[in-house]
Amino acid sequence: MPGRVVGEREALGQQLEFQRATLVGKLDGLEDEALRRPMTASGVSLLGLVKHLTATEHGWFLKIYAGVDEPELWPADDDFRVGDGETAEVLVGQYLRVCERAREVVAAGELDDLVTTPSGAEANLRAILIHMVQETARHNGHADIIRESIDGTTGQ
Repeated sequence: MPGRVVGEREALGQQLEFQRATLVGKLDGLEDEALRRPMTASGVSLLGLVKHLTATEHGWFLKIYAGVDEPELWPADDDFRVGDGETAEVLVGQYLRVCERAREVVAAGELDDLVTTPSGAEANLRAILIHMVQETARHNGHADIIRESIDGTTGQ
């Protein structure tokens, strides 16, 4: 659980770590078929959420903030869709690796560091961290509902 009396940087980091761990915890005990099963009219699955958040972490922390020159992981319109060869092991492993790279980038940065987004807007690391806490928490809400629909499991 995140600390209740911590500084700004630590609070942001702890909240994001908590949300990341919550997402991965939503997958516990499910077989690959259940993880990839589309559970909404738009086709979202638990693994689709993992894939999307992997792309989001990669985009904001590595490409936009750190300026890493590497291609997008998937086309933007494909990041919620799980392909036939994309197993839970592959997608979760990729998520964990991207999160680790993001941690390193954030640790080396300052909250007031400014970057320019692809749309031309400026953002600082603080705003990116807040956005990623919000984005991951929002999709964890989706994961809660999807997981409950699969096997009745509820919780964090």
